[in-house]
Amino acid sequence: MIDEIKKYLAEVEQFNSDSAEEIEAFRIKFLGKKGIQNELFARFKEVPNEQKKEVGQALNQLKVAATNKVNQLKEAIDSESDNRDAIDYTRPGYAVELGSRHPISIVRNRIIEIFKRIGFVLSEGPEIEDDWHNFTALNLPEYHPARDMQDTFFIEKDPDRLLRTHTSSVQIRYMENHKPPLRILSPGRVYRNEAISARSHCMFHQIEGLYIDKEVSFADLRRTLQYFTTELFGKSKIRLRPSYFPFTEPSAEVDVYWGLETETDYKITKGTGWLEIMGCGMVDPNVLTNVGIDPDEYSGYAFGMGLERIALLLYQIGDIRLYFENDKRFLEQFEAEFGFK
Repeated sequence: MIDEIKKYLAEVEQFNSDSAEEIEAFRIKFLGKKGIQNELFARFKEVPNEQKKEVGQALNQLKVAATNKVNQLKEAIDSESDNRDAIDYTRPGYAVELGSRHPISIVRNRIIEIFKRIGFVLSEGPEIEDDWHNFTALNLPEYHPARDMQDTFFIEKDPDRLLRTHTSSVQIRYMENHKPPLRILSPGRVYRNEAISARSHCMFHQIEGLYIDKEVSFADLRRTLQYFTTELFGKSKIRLRPSYFPFTEPSAEVDVYWGLETETDYKITKGTGWLEIMGCGMVDPNVLTNVGIDPDEYSGYAFGMGLERIALLLYQIGDIRLYFENDKRFLEQFEAEFGFK
């Protein structure tokens, strides 16, 4: 039996592996419940008494050798794994990928900043509105034909509730609770039941301005728009074309002269050089009366624009649906100022 144990000792000493599976198989072979060590101990009782001391020492030597070998090889594997995962503080760090603002947010913030310089303050209101604030107070009584200008999302269980079709409702709420002079800017999401295409969407963003004070004239409105287009587009040449809006009288569409310097200019202006950017007008006296402001004492102007359209012009984006797809490849192109990275 001594010779057998010595043979196993030699096998233990010669064994070497960096495979966790092979090391575990080796452990089971020598130290497992049905392994060589337990088998030898079971046969130990048959050893003559005069040999028990020598055999017992050899058995203990084999057990210690096998245990140490398993521990040694496992530690070597763990040490190698730790070295692989160790942090090398001398290596350059990984670049932290920074996000970027959505183009709509960039344009919105820029417009707010421009009007803030001339005293406009922000005013916001609910996106689910009632008929009074969205239509009636804005000189659109029930059955008024101009209501058909906007395809509206109504709340089925409450016909008086709807998704606002413009942020003009915010202006009504503000005028009801504040006395003139008023100078506010109202940005926000609006909703219209329109087909989604490259140029339109059922949800879009508007920003509207309102100025109410004594002796406010159409000339004041034009000077404000001239300042705005110069600051935003770097182009000061504008024109106002007569138009119709139920809540302003007179009303106008605002065009900015974009120019015809490139092929893209010809395409987006249809060869005219002019681009429509917003609607505007003097606040209708009926609207002032509806919110408790005396139209004989006060007057004012209002204007409004779609942020998607402004961003399309500034960034030369060809499809409005790109705004809503959250494609990282599209969004990461935009910087805080107008232009691409």
